[in-house]
Amino acid sequence: VVCRKNLDSTTVAIHDAEVYCKSCYGKKYGPKGYGYGQGAGTLNMDRGERLGIKPESTPSPHRPTTNPNTSKFAQKFGGAEKCSRCGDSVYAAEKVIGAGKPWHKNCFRCAKCGKSLESTTLTEKEGEIYCKGCYAKNFGPKGFGYG
Repeated sequence: VVCRKNLDSTTVAIHDAEVYCKSCYGKKYGPKGYGYGQGAGTLNMDRGERLGIKPESTPSPHRPTTNPNTSKFAQKFGGAEKCSRCGDSVYAAEKVIGAGKPWHKNCFRCAKCGKSLESTTLTEKEGEIYCKGCYAKNFGPKGFGYG
């Protein structure tokens, strides 16, 4: 209906008795927003106007927010996440994720003994990270039979 491409059973999409290629169908009836590009050569901002598809609503203008944002969007467009240990900005080249939070590689150490950690060898308690040994000594069970 829109772009007049030849279709076959693997490339056809039908909506309200109208026949579309998968790309035009996706642009007109698919999910909207960032990350929903419809394949190679399609920009996520392309809403299909050049193919005769009219947008159902116009997006509202961008309004800056005053909330501190540590999302991936903020990292990509100017902001950076803060290290959980030192509080300074953590950029991709020096970032390690542990206990669901960002850390500098140099700050990614046990809070008690300073031993370097890996995401698979850490234990987290109240926002701080520990090696397994220090965690067991400080927060594990106490009494006879517990090393």
